Amino acid sequence: MQLNFTKMHGLGNDFVVIDAISQTINLTTEQVRFIADRHFGVGCDQLLLVETPEQAHAETVDFKYRIFNADGSEVEQCGNGARCFARFVREKNLTTKDSIIVETFSGLITLQITAQNEVTVDMGEPVFEPEKLPFVTAVGDSQKDNRYTLAIESEQISEIKQVEFSASSMGNPHITLKVDDLDNYPVQEIGKLLESHPSFPNRVNVGFMQIIDKHQIRLRVYERGSGETLACGTGACAAVANGISHGWLAEQVSVTLPAGKLHIQWQQGAHSLMMTGPASFVYEGQITL
Repeated sequence: MQLNFTKMHGLGNDFVVIDAISQTINLTTEQVRFIADRHFGVGCDQLLLVETPEQAHAETVDFKYRIFNADGSEVEQCGNGARCFARFVREKNLTTKDSIIVETFSGLITLQITAQNEVTVDMGEPVFEPEKLPFVTAVGDSQKDNRYTLAIESEQISEIKQVEFSASSMGNPHITLKVDDLDNYPVQEIGKLLESHPSFPNRVNVGFMQIIDKHQIRLRVYERGSGETLACGTGACAAVANGISHGWLAEQVSVTLPAGKLHIQWQQGAHSLMMTGPASFVYEGQITL
């Protein structure tokens, strides 16, 4: 089978985007892994499928958006991928709209293409209930103040016995650790331990946030199924939401990730969180599976 694809990235978080409307596609887990492999395939953090919406949403929704991690697992949401998705369907003439309603595994999202060719994503409201991630909390853990601790064990980082974090869902599960020195914190080791910790039955994305001031943070994210990436849109949203919930951050925050900046805006209460950032094309290709 020959498959046409487009390589894109959102701040270095890279994707293989496939039009599953114009070509018939039914990928296996092994095929997704092969495409994502950086040595033998195309190479990407996630694979994105552009599909027609389910029949129940056909009159109100423009597209269906499916996301697969590099390990072949299908996940609920990807903010950087959503921005690439929006630019892809416009550039491929699959739509002429500037505002696109997209069906994801975790619900509907709205994508708005700006005059600067950036994309603003209406990410919906952050969810802080631990059972929604899901996150299995210990007896006595406080849901109200959104602060939790977990004991960890590692021979490589024996000086750290437990970590404190906040938990939230942006359609996919995230925890955020506030750290003082992002450059020297053991992100890889701690991220790997927490991503697959038994307290998270569906695994979890792990963000490491250094606060510069109320309007600026630095962030690194260890993503489930992919490891540390150059940027994570939902991770940036979750980190800001967690920071705002504690009063650490203002309603508008610039998030500096290893490959660039995202802008997040959220007013607590019944309001959607808005994320704005770039989406870039790299090249077109064809792969034989």
